[in-house]
Amino acid sequence: MQLKPFLLDAWLDPYELSTEFNLGASTGPVWTVNDVLALADDETRHRFLNHDLVYSRVAGADTLRQAISEMQQVPVDSVQLVTGAAEAILLVMWHAAEPGANVILPLPGFATFSAIPQSLGLETRFYRVRRENGFRIDPAEIQRLADSKTRLILINSPHHPTGATISDAEMETLHDFAAARGIQLVSDEVYHPIYHGRPSKSAARLPHATVIGDLSKAFSLPGVRTGWIIEHDDKRRQQYWTARAYFTITNSTPGEILSEIAIRQREVVLRRTQDVSTRNLKLLERFMAEQRDVLGWIPPQGGMTAFPWLVSGEDSRPFCQAAAERGVLLAPGDCFDEPSHFRLGFAAAGDNFSQALDRFGQFVRNWTAKALTI
Repeated sequence: MQLKPFLLDAWLDPYELSTEFNLGASTGPVWTVNDVLALADDETRHRFLNHDLVYSRVAGADTLRQAISEMQQVPVDSVQLVTGAAEAILLVMWHAAEPGANVILPLPGFATFSAIPQSLGLETRFYRVRRENGFRIDPAEIQRLADSKTRLILINSPHHPTGATISDAEMETLHDFAAARGIQLVSDEVYHPIYHGRPSKSAARLPHATVIGDLSKAFSLPGVRTGWIIEHDDKRRQQYWTARAYFTITNSTPGEILSEIAIRQREVVLRRTQDVSTRNLKLLERFMAEQRDVLGWIPPQGGMTAFPWLVSGEDSRPFCQAAAERGVLLAPGDCFDEPSHFRLGFAAAGDNFSQALDRFGQFVRNWTAKALTI
């Protein structure tokens, strides 16, 4: 079992906490512990400050699971807590792993989607989220990739890093297709419900879908490391419980209480992410129009990341390296198997996004001038 290098985190790690303008992040506006506690009532704040630092339950704290079940409109028994969406991906891929099996995944996509199944010996088949197709997720392409050995189809909507979304009707088509063939349909919804175009419903409403959610992206609370799986199949859910008991056992108790507060106050928390994302996306649209001779893009329909490209077609890593040296962090496209692209996050910078674009614009102009002199 070998894991391929995690290019994205290897790139971000030296820069993320020290670069002046972080446009490489995929999260939203930053919260402090005090910010979250301020949303709670006196009883909950007292519980947070005075609770025992002991193990929680493998399935997750009862009150947190209840809050998630109410938000997702599913029975509480369908909710399995995990340590972020990353552990959820590990669990569903672990369940899918068997000799000769394949899984169907998006490309580009989060590195964990492919690294985990490949390390487990699964064949990975990719449907392309292409800029030539407007970054559309094509259900017909996904269906063509499936065969009798397919164990899992993964949909990520809003999609990272492109911001593409899938419609409710398209998701239902894929759900029925997968269910009829005994294929597990997994919907990664960590950016739901942040939309900039047509909104979509959670796939938790579909009886044969497995849903992955967390608090790192749309809720913008990555430090609590809380994720969940909505699983309607009792046998699968028991297998997740068993694997989780071996891997990480439980979430942290402080993180569970903070997570429960955020979910019960989700209108406030998600509204902040949506407002910042909407405002900053408008700024980004103007910026990209000004830089259209150098940078191409397709505006994201959801989430907090865009996936622009260098019109020249050159590898973006030297471009991103030079930008980082001038105080602007981006994520090069080779981290997503698309070298001419780069990831640009437009929510984590919050109110500083306009300043970040000013600096980035200055860098692009200097980069272009330098290229013309070579």
